[in-house]
Amino acid sequence: MIAGVDEVGRGPLAGPVVTAAVILSPDDPMLGQYRDSKKISEKKRLKIYHHIRQHAVSFAVADASLEEIEQLNILHATMLAMTKAVLKLDVSPSSVIVDGNRVPQGMPAPTTAVIGGDDSVQQVAAASVLAKVVRDRLMRAYGFQYPQYQFAKHKGYGTKAHMDALQQYGICPIHRKTFAPIAKLIK
Repeated sequence: MIAGVDEVGRGPLAGPVVTAAVILSPDDPMLGQYRDSKKISEKKRLKIYHHIRQHAVSFAVADASLEEIEQLNILHATMLAMTKAVLKLDVSPSSVIVDGNRVPQGMPAPTTAVIGGDDSVQQVAAASVLAKVVRDRLMRAYGFQYPQYQFAKHKGYGTKAHMDALQQYGICPIHRKTFAPIAKLIK
């Protein structure tokens, strides 16, 4: 019962960071085929997302809010969200593998960090897909709420279109005020 954990959204200038934890079934017909969510198309990600939700032993998604990001910093907020996701699993994992080089505090089982785990560990790759689909959907919803920023297109990352919108309209409530480009605009 290995839980894989990954995050999406550490780098953007807006929105929460989203994490997922997944325990895959040894009978999963897709076992061995999961890949880092950034390396597959959106259409394929959605198919895999639904497959994971139907076939995983357990899965959970959590986030770190803007307030947590601003208060703790992005690294610590991400670690908190990873721990939240594992604690939300309805099956206790025997061990946890997180993508990256740091182990979050408060994990309920022995935890290992694996750099590039989202491309080399099936459970982590599956978590990557869940977290990306959930965060992308959330950013699309913010795109309807704040259409001038085009969040559906760039998901809050600092693209030219996003930076141009920030210059024209200023910030909105989902922008991360402690991130350098946003902090400069506020000053």
